[in-house]
Amino acid sequence: MASNNSLASLLDEGRRKIQVTAEELDEARRRRRLLAASVRRAFPGSTTYFNGSVAHGDANTPLTDVDLGVVLSKTDAKPYGPGKKSAMSLMEKVRDVVHEDLDDEFPKLTIEVAGRRRAVLVRFGDPVTYGQPDFTADIMTAIPHPSGCGLYIPNTKIADQWDRADPVTHTRMVLEAIADTKVAFARTVRLLKHWNAKHSKPMCSWNIKALALGCLDQPMPLIDALQMFFIYAADELDKGPTPDPAGVAGDIPLNMPRREVHKRLCTARDYIDLAIEHEMDGRPLSAQHALHQVLPDLIPDADPTEEEAARLPMAVGAGGTAASGLGLAVGRVTPTRAWGI
Repeated sequence: MASNNSLASLLDEGRRKIQVTAEELDEARRRRRLLAASVRRAFPGSTTYFNGSVAHGDANTPLTDVDLGVVLSKTDAKPYGPGKKSAMSLMEKVRDVVHEDLDDEFPKLTIEVAGRRRAVLVRFGDPVTYGQPDFTADIMTAIPHPSGCGLYIPNTKIADQWDRADPVTHTRMVLEAIADTKVAFARTVRLLKHWNAKHSKPMCSWNIKALALGCLDQPMPLIDALQMFFIYAADELDKGPTPDPAGVAGDIPLNMPRREVHKRLCTARDYIDLAIEHEMDGRPLSAQHALHQVLPDLIPDADPTEEEAARLPMAVGAGGTAASGLGLAVGRVTPTRAWGI
């Protein structure tokens, strides 16, 4: 059975399935603006910044959260920092002012401070995406770093109570990459976040984006961007942890041992290579089947039996095997995945 679905069209259709809707974004941004106004009222002279998937332009649906931060003025920040006061009183002030400003509109609003490592957690009790249980926001209370490079952000789990980071530069770098690639960066990251979620979440979203910043810097088809990412990411993770692209914070932690993450990246890389090879050789169903292994739910599976049966005599006649590496043999053979069942 022939297929008219190219890898390009399959990926374009797939990324549209998970792309956040305009309605979700509008409401999330409205709530983010309300929170930003509250924290600026709490800390006169402060500035706010936005980060996370909504700010980075790579949010998927369902949309469940938003991220923002407030940076105190240098004068207000003086009592805080390593060896000084923790951010707890700042976080409590955020809690109080947000309750004052938003309780009337969101009667189910709850705010968590105790036990939070980095940010105040706001639970609206009212989802942005229909059918979701809730919508939340993380509000970071930050202070300028004395060097003028980056910020100190809370970390209640360490003795110093503060970490260095540069979320403002992170957002700028991501937005520049989106512009440089004519949106291919954001679309690829959406697909990669789906891959990550469907294969045991070996990496955090920021690690994916940090690695993508190292290899996606110009417009390209999505299949080429995926291939480039998995090749680059597997090579980089084989060398060691991913460093902070802004050069301020420490290495980005993984959700699994680095060896296991590397296996998953290599498996995805090999399936993408195989999909491209099948398409170039005129086997669209085999190509689709291989791509489905990487992006299940987004890419419908296809039965490559007839294509592989036709290929078998040629492969044997050429002295090769019926399938090599992750290739498919006669019948529907699904290769073993490094990420498990």
